[in-house]
Amino acid sequence: MSKQTKATKRSAAERSGAKTASAAKRAPKGAAKSAAKPASTAAAPAAKPAAEPAAKSAAAKPPAKRAAAAKPAAAKPPAKRAAAAKPAAAKPAKPESHLAMVRRARKINRELAEVYPYAHPELDFRNPFELLVATVLSAQTTDLRVNQTTPALFAKYPTPEDLAAAVPEEVEELIRPTGFFRAKTKSIMGLATALRDEFGGEVPDRLEDLVKLPGVGRKTAFVVLGNAYGVPGITVDTHFMRLARRWKWTEQDDPVKIEAEVAEIFPKSEWTMLSHRVIFHGRRICHARKPACGACPITHLCPAYGEGETDPEKAKKLLKYEKGGFPGQRLNPPPDYPGRPAPPLGASS
Repeated sequence: MSKQTKATKRSAAERSGAKTASAAKRAPKGAAKSAAKPASTAAAPAAKPAAEPAAKSAAAKPPAKRAAAAKPAAAKPPAKRAAAAKPAAAKPAKPESHLAMVRRARKINRELAEVYPYAHPELDFRNPFELLVATVLSAQTTDLRVNQTTPALFAKYPTPEDLAAAVPEEVEELIRPTGFFRAKTKSIMGLATALRDEFGGEVPDRLEDLVKLPGVGRKTAFVVLGNAYGVPGITVDTHFMRLARRWKWTEQDDPVKIEAEVAEIFPKSEWTMLSHRVIFHGRRICHARKPACGACPITHLCPAYGEGETDPEKAKKLLKYEKGGFPGQRLNPPPDYPGRPAPPLGASS
């Protein structure tokens, strides 16, 4: 082999070796990269197991606990929130209309008619003259005291003529138990004289004539007209006045104005018996100072309920006359009166 050929082969071999060396130099870099990749890949799975327990732990918590952990301050229950809320102010009651008051008033009258079917004037009398005198004497005293006094008076002076001719001191002594006996003697002797001189000894049956007599006002006149002559009238005495105001039939305090307003509520045919029923109720149950509210049969119609004793047992002890088991005011009551007659003057009940 020639030297040139050998040199050519060595040159080719050297170039081949150089390429191999160059490839070897480049190989570690690629290998390092290739080796690095498995390492990072291996490290990632190792990190995942550490995170997974925490994730599983969080997922393992029940919903309620997670909610409790998320919202430590629970909202108030609806009932407590409602209780904590400020209560709404109550709406004021609507005022009673006039029509509603009239209906209620007439219902009171109907129910009182059932409670007191025996209501009557509580003065003993046998004729218009006796009723007139007894009504004048009843001022500032009880009907009972008048009824205990008039038998002796009428036994001695049975007619207007007899009383007009009486000795004043003797009359005073007879009527002393009724109180204000001097002023009352002047009144009854004066009206007896007027009856004798102006009306022929008869009691007139007209309001305008009656009120001209000494000691006779509208109240006394209506008592006589309604109970001696059957002429309807409203008797506004202290009991009627008190109850009419308690029941809101009127706000007036003048008897004449009360009479006028009440007269517009009820039919004229009811006036006399209405007066008796209201007065009966005022004397027996609806007292001035201690009304027996707990024993009242018309509490459902009374706007003043609660002003008196509401306990039924305590209220029962406040009832008077036949409602409380006591004698009435008349010595000679009507046959249908369910109570006992009043005792004569000086007798025990």
